[in-house]
Amino acid sequence: MKYIKYFLQFLFISCLLIIFKIIGLKFSRIIASKLLSIVGPFFRSKKIIEKNISNAFHELDEDLKKNITSKMWKSYGKILAEYVFMKYFRTIKSENFLEVKGQEILEKIKLSKEPVIFISGHFDNFELMAMHIERSGVDLAAIYRPLNNNFLNPIMENIREKYVCRKQIKKGISGTKEILKHFKLGTSIALMIDQRVSEGIKSLLFKNEALTTTIPAQFVRKFNCKVVPIYIERKIDESFVLEVTQPISFDSSETIESITLKLNQILEMMITRNPHQWIWTHNRWK
Repeated sequence: MKYIKYFLQFLFISCLLIIFKIIGLKFSRIIASKLLSIVGPFFRSKKIIEKNISNAFHELDEDLKKNITSKMWKSYGKILAEYVFMKYFRTIKSENFLEVKGQEILEKIKLSKEPVIFISGHFDNFELMAMHIERSGVDLAAIYRPLNNNFLNPIMENIREKYVCRKQIKKGISGTKEILKHFKLGTSIALMIDQRVSEGIKSLLFKNEALTTTIPAQFVRKFNCKVVPIYIERKIDESFVLEVTQPISFDSSETIESITLKLNQILEMMITRNPHQWIWTHNRWK
């Protein structure tokens, strides 16, 4: 039954991507945002989304929670539409669609040859972060979690390797070994710290324990490297603001647990800035 569901999703999304390519970016965003508002709840559990928002924002009334959910699906739809146009984003000048705050930080990282760990979450449009870092000349490898849908995953992997970041590392034990190899050779690492991971530790996120990756903390402890939070948001005119913040150094007395908690606190601040542009569908507090 699961494979039938995945195959139907594959057919539906493949047809959408073909239509998007024909009608262009502007109209694809409009159609996709409206369409995902309708069909999105059939793909993802409404209960998980509601539980996640309640865990993060206890004080919000039901209308505001529904508003966040509705706007999230619209953002989700626009991200889906934009996958077809990743080549366009990759080849045009960044200033045509992206305002960058902290570009000088990327320049320093590039010139220093010292690898860092870039951290962020699934914001709108999260793929553009790794794309811009690599386009800026930083040697980068991006860690990704394969889609559960084995029919769709090859399409997404191909787009990411071609246009987002050439070095893609799959999460997991073998991926961790590959990350170490790249990092020792001077390659910076980019990863999302907002997904639940079975190999992580429980760390507070919005005052609730959530399984969280310890990869950044482990690298800080092993290599004394810096962590660079990076954030992106979509503006009303469909352009983006990307913010690269100052590299964070941690004291040698910091533990895996304390570093992971501090990074979760940074993630909280990012989410709070624009709640509807974070993807709430992951079962974060399972």
